[in-house]
Amino acid sequence: MRKQIVAGNWKMNNGLSQTQSLITDLRNQTKTSDAEVMISPSFTNLWSAFDTLRKDDIEVIAQNMHFAEDGAYTGEVSAGMLKSIGIKTVILGHSERREYFNETDELLAKKVDAALAKGMRVIFCFGEELADRKAGNEEAVVGSQIKNALFHLGAADFQNIVLAYEPVWAIGTGETASPEQAQDMHAFIRKTLADTYGNDVADAVSILYGGSVKPANAEEIFSKPDVDGGLIGGASLKAEDFFAIVNAF
Repeated sequence: MRKQIVAGNWKMNNGLSQTQSLITDLRNQTKTSDAEVMISPSFTNLWSAFDTLRKDDIEVIAQNMHFAEDGAYTGEVSAGMLKSIGIKTVILGHSERREYFNETDELLAKKVDAALAKGMRVIFCFGEELADRKAGNEEAVVGSQIKNALFHLGAADFQNIVLAYEPVWAIGTGETASPEQAQDMHAFIRKTLADTYGNDVADAVSILYGGSVKPANAEEIFSKPDVDGGLIGGASLKAEDFFAIVNAF
């Protein structure tokens, strides 16, 4: 059975006191679903968040990491460093990393390898831009991103891979893919996996939707058969909204 997952991507928001306050609010919420819950504070607040939540049912995850284990990479953080403070899951390939920091499929493949080598779980992000969607190229773009960064892996590696489809045109714009559009793409993604790795692998991989999920639309989106949860941006910065999404299953 695939895992249902709701992960909050806090991006570059919240200092230490704000992080602690939001975590307190999260701990006061009630979870009524079986979904795994994750939050990703900034690097400076990962240890504090992990230490606070180490006995709670909320996993603290990282927003990014470098492919090298150590070396002259000023400002970067390695998988080993993350593991050393208890972090076991990392988001890679987010559209903002691709756009603002020029992360390519080839670079992301190296990051994925580095994370898996340390026994980490990867939430791997991908998705088309508005021009791709308007041109009808969304499946070609998404298929290429997945294959280029992940299809060198062995079938067993996908036990530690979570996929996150995020239509770039629906992130922070107020636009949201319809539940039907989300399902169609998620079904395509699962078929793409099945064509190379077989149905057993494809049916076991969780695929999250990451395009402006809110309490008002989460239940309908999550009801689709190939949507296994959400990678949540802005709504994850409000504890009540975030847990409304968690409880939408």
